[in-house]
Amino acid sequence: MGRITLDKVRKAFGDVEVIPPLDLTIEDGEFVVFVGPSGCGKSTLLRLIAGLEDVSGGQIRIDREDATHVPPAKRGLAMVFQSYALYPHMSVRKNIAFPLRMAGMDQAEQDKRVGNAADVLNLTDYLERRPGQLSGGQRQRVAIGRAIVREPAAFLFDEPLSNLDAALRVGMRLEISELHKRLETTMIYVTHDQVEAMTMADKIVVLQAGRIEQVGSPLDLYRTPRNIFVAGFIGSPKMNFLGGEDAAKRNAQTIGIRPEHISVSSSEGEWKGTVGVSEHLGSDTFFHVHLDGKPEPMTVRAGGEVDLHHGNNIWLTPDPQQIHRFDSEGLRIG
Repeated sequence: MGRITLDKVRKAFGDVEVIPPLDLTIEDGEFVVFVGPSGCGKSTLLRLIAGLEDVSGGQIRIDREDATHVPPAKRGLAMVFQSYALYPHMSVRKNIAFPLRMAGMDQAEQDKRVGNAADVLNLTDYLERRPGQLSGGQRQRVAIGRAIVREPAAFLFDEPLSNLDAALRVGMRLEISELHKRLETTMIYVTHDQVEAMTMADKIVVLQAGRIEQVGSPLDLYRTPRNIFVAGFIGSPKMNFLGGEDAAKRNAQTIGIRPEHISVSSSEGEWKGTVGVSEHLGSDTFFHVHLDGKPEPMTVRAGGEVDLHHGNNIWLTPDPQQIHRFDSEGLRIG
């Protein structure tokens, strides 16, 4: 079982409180992603759960047992770091088996667990190689295999794909998602990449300055962000906002509309503008449009066949059913 509960957990370094008291429940078998900008506290929160940092207050429960002051090795959790942390002089087999040898497990059980992990991760043909003979993606799979053999209550991933190139990140993202479905074990995954969060998570926890801004499924956060921060962070490209600071000073609303919810015309529409930068991605094109009288360009997603160029006049029409409204405090209205 891998249910993890945080009850008023806080963390301070001296007089600086980096995580104010927060509550969070991660259910057994969930894939939960902590996401937010750099410095928001997501890795610190993961380290508190792992026991690598001491809490300054509150309680951490694992399977309903108080684990607040339990040493990391006895929490039943396995952590996969950003760096692979493999022993270069050891074979893949020995790297995967290392925590089992340290625990004094008999050789037959070690071989069984290593074989099962290698099979799950497609590493069987590489067991006698050393890390230097593997690709970055294969080395990351070895690090994950070393976690799997421990049969933990939960896996903790701290930005495990940040050292990989774009193509490998996509592949490993799929592999970790498939691994979760096969193992049905709780996974907590930290990333600053909201695309990873949207594509992998059962539940996303959006953090800012150590505080939880919103918790929910990827589509919940996309469709009904509770404030401007979440609305601007979830979704790629990010949501467009009209009104902003000037509107807030007048206690008026700020409206938000996503790039994919704006129709484009070369002849008529609600807002007139001029095409600035265009990003052609094949099936899609993103236009950065300068609206008349607006300081910030608006990003619009159109089909790849739309033929507009820098300096062209363009008319935009938002879908009225997809407009988000926020009050002067940045909170969602309705």
